Amino acid sequence: MKTLNLGILAHVDAGKTSLTERLLHSAGVIDEVGSVDHGSTRTDTLALERRRGITIKSAVVSFVLDGDVTVNLIDTPGHPDFIAEVERVLDVLDGAVLVVSAVEGVQPETRILMRTLQRLRIPVLVFVNKIDRRGAQDGHVVRAVRERLTPAVLPMGAVRAPGTREACFVPYGERLWDGAGAESGREPAELLAENDEELLAAYVEDGAGLPRDRLREQLAAQSRQGLVHPLFFGSAITGAGVEALTAGIRGLLPSSPGDGEGPVSGTVFKVERGAGGRQFAYVRMYAGTVRVRDRLPFGGSGGRGGDGCGEDAGGNGSGGGSEGKVTEIEVFERGAAVRRASVTAGQIGRLSGLDGVRIGDAVGPERGNAGGARHFAPPTLETVVSPCRPQDRGRLHSALTELAEADPLIGLRQDGLRGEVSVSLYGEVQKEVVQATLADEYGVGVEFRESTTICVERPAGTGAAVETMKKEPNPFLATVGLRVDPAPEGSGVTYGLEVELGSMPYAFMRAVEETVRETLREGLHGWQVTDCTVTMTHSGYAPRQSHAHAVFDKSMSSTGADFRQLTPLVLIEALKRAGTTVHEPVHRFRLEIPAETFGTVLPVLSRLRAVPGVPAADGPAYLLEGEIPAANIHTLEQRLPALAGGEGVLECVFSHYRPVAGGAVPSRPRTDHDPLNRKEYLLRVVRRVAGA
Repeated sequence: MKTLNLGILAHVDAGKTSLTERLLHSAGVIDEVGSVDHGSTRTDTLALERRRGITIKSAVVSFVLDGDVTVNLIDTPGHPDFIAEVERVLDVLDGAVLVVSAVEGVQPETRILMRTLQRLRIPVLVFVNKIDRRGAQDGHVVRAVRERLTPAVLPMGAVRAPGTREACFVPYGERLWDGAGAESGREPAELLAENDEELLAAYVEDGAGLPRDRLREQLAAQSRQGLVHPLFFGSAITGAGVEALTAGIRGLLPSSPGDGEGPVSGTVFKVERGAGGRQFAYVRMYAGTVRVRDRLPFGGSGGRGGDGCGEDAGGNGSGGGSEGKVTEIEVFERGAAVRRASVTAGQIGRLSGLDGVRIGDAVGPERGNAGGARHFAPPTLETVVSPCRPQDRGRLHSALTELAEADPLIGLRQDGLRGEVSVSLYGEVQKEVVQATLADEYGVGVEFRESTTICVERPAGTGAAVETMKKEPNPFLATVGLRVDPAPEGSGVTYGLEVELGSMPYAFMRAVEETVRETLREGLHGWQVTDCTVTMTHSGYAPRQSHAHAVFDKSMSSTGADFRQLTPLVLIEALKRAGTTVHEPVHRFRLEIPAETFGTVLPVLSRLRAVPGVPAADGPAYLLEGEIPAANIHTLEQRLPALAGGEGVLECVFSHYRPVAGGAVPSRPRTDHDPLNRKEYLLRVVRRVAGA
């Protein structure tokens, strides 16, 4: 049986979860369609999801089409605060259904999702939902999709009685090839011919006389390649149009390729914890077959390290890895996770036994080829979380550590000196999610401080430093020399050697590299240091020495601790000589406002340090595009309704980091032993200073 891993994506409240329920009902998986408002849907299982009526965690359910295609349907969040959940799903999809509301039309998150899907060449069907709702505008939405999402959209039918309970979708069928529904003189044959030279030549010669069988084949082929995007109308509530959409999923999206006999290769896109802390890893299999009791390598994926811009930048990248024994396998069949002896290429498996596995990990001996890099922006906010009861501090620390182990984008920062813990955020709604998770699953009540913006540091130039053992002021039995050079933006952290790999034991070499990466989490101003190359220029150690009775003497021999404690001092000194600049996150914005409010909005944008481009007239409205610091987006969102009379529409997406200009350079407190202050550092790590 073929497998199709299908994502349902949309802006919040467009009806993704309702559509998932309707598809499951149509396939006979459930007897009654659940309600988001009543908290009775199959995929919204968290208590907070049911209370808020929004999707927070991705969920997998399955159904069978025509007896030969198993669809693993993945319901994803729509709220931008949970974009990381969507990111994890993208790498496992064969195709997607992008849901657009017939009332609200194309919304900000819809555009972000479509751009990402197109960039990754994921085949997409567009489903315009809520045609039964008052205010539904089918023609207006099609034009908006063409203008704001993609011109390569092809309506597959028309809506009858939009905005009423009787609204229904009428497929064009064979009339599609007669130009039914074509707008602006653009026929389906013309759209398909743009992507095929032979078809284009035939179209130029024969025009509308092309064989319909050939056009149908091209529609299916180009849809599966993500070149054209068939568009369907319907209502997840009434079921209108869902049958036609199901046929489109079956005939216009690709099933999973993969070699079930080849080396195992897959990627982890979700991690759950069950009773007793037992971990379950959701793995999309690309190749090979995993069986119960197999020993399975995992870890070492490129997905953990991020894109060099966030708190995870500078991770270990492709190095390292672990191994676990698979104790249980479940695959998704007919709406449920069913225990099986194996999971094979193309399928999604729920595996236990991979203790310590994290989201983004690749599995199998070929794991370097699985998974992918981050597709969305890094989190740009962080907040300090503290327990409501001081006696819960230890439990809070353990709970957050457990959450961070499963979800690397939480970006946990622990300040042992002040007893504080910080977490990374995409938005304020995430605070409620973290708060509810800690209360419901761990019994810990927490409070949050006001969110602050996460900046990064980049080297301003080149700096080098070296400390030699047995020479003041170095109190450690280790020689370490490091040079820091700036690297291209977005390149992250690269570590290299100018000394022979065999010049000292590998364990000491590894200790220096690991400590370099750890130390770079807090630069001269306390921010993550990224986009740099660190090179080891000097090395040296004292060989293992023993007394007459073969008792190892630490005072005469180098240990890993010597290198781990010396490296931060050398690296920070090199950074001081190189200098660093602090960069703040900047978002691109697109703002539509009534023309009469332009004079009121523009000064506010200026005060918020936004840099708008040339305004463009769009009917009775003005369209402004430009850049704004991430720190000021929340203020703009709060003020916009009053400034634009409730008619303003703001879209924002992370763009890049830029140097902080003017005013004091932002900094944040350090959480380490502060190698910037040598005396205090030595007192903390060795309880003495050099020469004492």
